[in-house]
Amino acid sequence: MEQLFSLSVAMMAGLLMSRAAKALKLPAVTAYLVAGILMGPYVLGQFGIRGLGLISAENVKEYGIFCDVALGFIAFDIGNEFRLSQLKAIGKQAAVIAFTQALLATVLVDAAMIGLHFLMPDVMSLSMALVLGAIATATAPAATLMVVRQYKAKGPLTSILLPIVALDDAIGLVVFAVSCGVANALESGSVSLVSVLVQPLLEVVLSLLLGSLMGLLLTIAERYFESNSRRLSIIITFVLFTVALSMLKFQVGGIEIGFSSLLVCMMLGTIFCNICDFSEDMMNRADKWTAPLFVLFFVLSGAELELGVFRNMAIVGIGVTYIVFRSIGKWAGAYAGAKWMKCSDTIRKYLGITLLPQAGVALGMSMAVTETMGEAGRLIRNITLFSVLVYELAGPLLTKVSLMKAGEISPRPEVVKTPNQK
Repeated sequence: MEQLFSLSVAMMAGLLMSRAAKALKLPAVTAYLVAGILMGPYVLGQFGIRGLGLISAENVKEYGIFCDVALGFIAFDIGNEFRLSQLKAIGKQAAVIAFTQALLATVLVDAAMIGLHFLMPDVMSLSMALVLGAIATATAPAATLMVVRQYKAKGPLTSILLPIVALDDAIGLVVFAVSCGVANALESGSVSLVSVLVQPLLEVVLSLLLGSLMGLLLTIAERYFESNSRRLSIIITFVLFTVALSMLKFQVGGIEIGFSSLLVCMMLGTIFCNICDFSEDMMNRADKWTAPLFVLFFVLSGAELELGVFRNMAIVGIGVTYIVFRSIGKWAGAYAGAKWMKCSDTIRKYLGITLLPQAGVALGMSMAVTETMGEAGRLIRNITLFSVLVYELAGPLLTKVSLMKAGEISPRPEVVKTPNQK
């Protein structure tokens, strides 16, 4: 009963906070994170009343299964952006720009974090630097799409922005898998070709294969049912089953074989949306079903934020450095890619700014390393949460301003009332 009460309070806190955020014109994800902070160990949790607040980090971890499932659905939803019909329309320009901005953000953040490692070796390790660089690739598609749809933005910048956002997270997931393999090898102290290159690449390949197989099986299973409710139930079942399978680990010839839950579930969604003729409708239904789950995910993510870490100015400095170098990498990478592809000056100037928002996938990546990297993983998560709070406050607003500067958001005309109008 106590756990159910805590979950209901957490969800209600997130929803109520979202109303306040709407009045302040802030994104909902920021409201959920703030609600989690208020419910967490550093605010309501201080009173020690279980159910009213999450009194400790251990108490928050009791609900970790909800975060694992939410990550599965987030990745599954990303797969929906890779329909072959859409990929053909993306063109060479979007693909090149997606790679340049994602990889330059990684390189610059890696370089900055490695520099901090030599300045603060007791705080920043090389493995942390690599993981933070990989997390820097991710962009929040929800925040970007929200601005585009809210203001009905249309034009060349908007047209190229949407496919880049979709490709961005896929690139990020692959870079993250490889970077984590290298980071784990450094943490264990046994750096070899197998641990640094073979093992992470094997994880990527096996994750894509497992996701493809599950996507094929999901499509076959869906054809045995005609009711939309049962088809939705099959999707939920397969995502849960796929998340469970992706947690398996085993040894083969001295090599630890594992899977990336994000990559597996992304491939599950990609295969399903490309070979199932009614997938678009079912993906839309799944999005509606998962809305409450995502509220819980972000509230619990906020509750996990260890505010005590930010008493250490060195950690704050790392977070600020991460934000600055990631922002430079995103903007410069998008500018360079757009110039290479001979895009218009408008796209060159404003595209990179629209790619700054960061939320769900980045949080998922940071959560994934907390289990494998111990204390370093927890520091990575807190730095990521810190940056997400900043990006989610400033990112959507910067996206709106950029689209307006590009002339793709038309200002609403003022309504002038005549004396006869009430």
